[in-house]
Amino acid sequence: MGIHYTYGANKNAKLMEKKAKREKKLADKRAKKQVKSGPIKTDENNAIPLDQVITLDHLTNPDKK
Repeated sequence: MGIHYTYGANKNAKLMEKKAKREKKLADKRAKKQVKSGPIKTDENNAIPLDQVITLDHLTNPDKK
């Protein structure tokens, strides 16, 4: 029965440990997913210039310049 009086005093510490464990697990999961899918490649040659208006043709036919 003597253990219960420390529950409130240790509650915040336990919650912080749980949160840290959950965040670490999610970070590992994200890292694993990113490695599995590979890095995102960007090609600046296919970018639409800023002075052009984006039309439906740009979105449906990306090979056309």
